[in-house]
Amino acid sequence: MSKHTAKKRFGQHFLHDGSVIDRILRAVDPQPDDHFVEIGPGLGALTVPLIARLPRLTVVELDRDVLPHLYRAVGAHASKLTVIEADALTVDYAALAPRGGKLRLIGNLPYNISTPLLFHLLDHADAVQDMHFMLQKEVVDRMCAAPDDNHYGRLTVTLAARAACQNLFAVAPGSFDPPPKVDSAIVRVTPCAAAFPIPDTAVFEKVVTTAFAQRRKTLGNALKTLLDADAIRAAGVDPQTRAETLPTEAFGRLAAQYLKQN
Repeated sequence: MSKHTAKKRFGQHFLHDGSVIDRILRAVDPQPDDHFVEIGPGLGALTVPLIARLPRLTVVELDRDVLPHLYRAVGAHASKLTVIEADALTVDYAALAPRGGKLRLIGNLPYNISTPLLFHLLDHADAVQDMHFMLQKEVVDRMCAAPDDNHYGRLTVTLAARAACQNLFAVAPGSFDPPPKVDSAIVRVTPCAAAFPIPDTAVFEKVVTTAFAQRRKTLGNALKTLLDADAIRAAGVDPQTRAETLPTEAFGRLAAQYLKQN
């Protein structure tokens, strides 16, 4: 069988570094009772050690050309493998969860769809125990940032309302074939009950997006089309502060104030 050539349109960079794979598995700690779904298994670098530890494994793969290589890689474990040939952005992950149980998700995600895919997965958060993903390091830095950090922004705040994010470790470009032009990182995302009250998800996201649209402006100026200075103060926020300095829960209060006056 000829070697598979990575396809740019799918954002393929195949992990091959055994030490990185071992480190991921130690962080994930798969157990026999776990129900795993791997997104983008590619040539099976993570699939092979995972399926050896599990009674079953479901994978979501869009590129059908990698499937012969994947089946060859898992070898005798192929009977334990369920392949869903689909775009990961369209899969109903809740439907894959076992009755009375939750999924564990893992994958080396295509960087060009990482953010919309994260939000799609969080729409199925009730069916997910945790997620461990390889992503562009800059995205992971944004996911896990704290106020006053240059990476703190819309992605940080929106995720914080629905999940806890932990940057586990960085991965160098040479761990992939072909090497990406950016550093990567492994992140753990654990869906959780609302960390702070969100009165309306759409309104919350509107307030967050507007607040960070011009992040160097004060909130009084950035949010003036939604809330005036008095309304911002009524939410317990100083209108002279900037969005990048505001604790995540304060955006929930601003969203509640917007609803109160509309």
